Amino acid sequence: MTRNDQETNVLNTTDSTPAEPAAIPSRTGSSPSGDKQRLLIRQIYTAEIGTREETGRNDGKRVEAYLAYTGLPKGNPWCAAFISWTYGKAGLPEPRTAWSPALFPADKVIWRNGKQVRSLPQSGDIFGIWFPNKKRIAHAGFVDHWTDKWLITVEGNTNPEGSREGDGVYKRRRWVKGIYAVASWL
Repeated sequence: MTRNDQETNVLNTTDSTPAEPAAIPSRTGSSPSGDKQRLLIRQIYTAEIGTREETGRNDGKRVEAYLAYTGLPKGNPWCAAFISWTYGKAGLPEPRTAWSPALFPADKVIWRNGKQVRSLPQSGDIFGIWFPNKKRIAHAGFVDHWTDKWLITVEGNTNPEGSREGDGVYKRRRWVKGIYAVASWL
């Protein structure tokens, strides 16, 4: 287990029952329409909890729909495609990528390496985990709830152990200190 694994893969919360969306506090400068979009995005990704690959090879009807949204066939990693598909389902044209590093352009990053850049992460924002062996962000998911030490996430192509090559959509709990960056596309 690498240092990164020890910091991020702490507790699995695999509740597959969609929860009622909680009130989402407004970020300074956010608009009521932005808050509605956050709520819609949260409803969409929460409804996907419990989706699983058919054979464990990045396949299955739902997984293939996520990948197809970004122009890729089955068999490809799909954490970023899941994020893009969710935003598309909410009526937002971007992001639309299956490449996790592309979810974090400088103008979208709000938090990096333990420091707030623009604002604190909220539900519907996107977190990224840096993998030293890849020398890049190599896994991404949704921030569902953020505290000083922990965040609750919903992420695709993971598993109960927190792998970046998992078998489904899971709700997880991760250490904030294991998160490399957070981007807001809203």
